[in-house]
Amino acid sequence: MLSSILIIITRIYQKFLSPIKPKRVKCRFYPTCSGYAIQAIRKYGAVKGTKKTINRLKRCNPYNRDSCIDYP
Repeated sequence: MLSSILIIITRIYQKFLSPIKPKRVKCRFYPTCSGYAIQAIRKYGAVKGTKKTINRLKRCNPYNRDSCIDYP
């Protein structure tokens, strides 16, 4: 139940908020952070998937030199 709610919230973000971000602000990872969040929540559940998503968001910055391809 909680997983479904988190996925719906992420989908709303993808549909309405992500398109209005400036074009210069682009996720450097594949899949994008929101796509990663959905995959992680589906694979690990609400709690562990959210923790993995938060760790991914911490790495999503221009100074990170890790690989740009990252799956949960």
